[in-house]
Amino acid sequence: MGFDSMQPSGRGYDSSVGTFSPDGRLHQVEYARESVKRGSTTVGLKFRDGVILIVAKRIPSRLVIPDSIEKMYQIDDHIGITTSGLVADARQLVDRARVQCQINRMTYGAQIDVTSLVKKMCDYKQSFTQYGGARPFGTALLIAGVDSDGAHLFETDPSGAYGSYQAGAIGSGRSEVIAYFEEKWKPGMTENASIKIGLEALSETLEDGLSGDSVEICVIDSNGYRELSSEDTEKHLAKL
Repeated sequence: MGFDSMQPSGRGYDSSVGTFSPDGRLHQVEYARESVKRGSTTVGLKFRDGVILIVAKRIPSRLVIPDSIEKMYQIDDHIGITTSGLVADARQLVDRARVQCQINRMTYGAQIDVTSLVKKMCDYKQSFTQYGGARPFGTALLIAGVDSDGAHLFETDPSGAYGSYQAGAIGSGRSEVIAYFEEKWKPGMTENASIKIGLEALSETLEDGLSGDSVEICVIDSNGYRELSSEDTEKHLAKL
């Protein structure tokens, strides 16, 4: 076995988040992205009046209480977040996002714009890719909301990069969901039609299909953030 074949994949350039490899890569950031790819899949899509977020939680044992697994969070009256990757990392980002919303209310007496919150969160995430002594957050976020500029859906990753989408997904089944949305999503859909497409896309990523215990759905429109009850979720699943 030659010397080169014995070297780790990072060849020593993955020991610090602030060290570029000769080909311009930050290995620690790429490792964080791998953590996201191992996470459960969550989806978001715009509809005629707002945005929908759907989470399919992994329940590893029948002894686990499903409600104890947090993947969807209300951030403000008009903003929701779903996460994929390291749950504990996500919780820190969620707490920070909630504080940013309250700071904006205290400072300006108004709700924060969705885009402004996304930029602040991604600036914070980016700082953990530039300075030594800390690692990047091993989680991605789908940030959805409705403000004076309309409905928004943003996808963020551990590097601090973000993008605005009509429909998107994060987690292990992202590629399958995006392929499904490319074919099925269209502007001006109703809330029920959008939920149906979102659930169908999620079911494509799961061998055992979707169950009411594992699925959470939230809707954000001009009336604000609301999570569907388990009864309403079951009704949508029954239509699949």
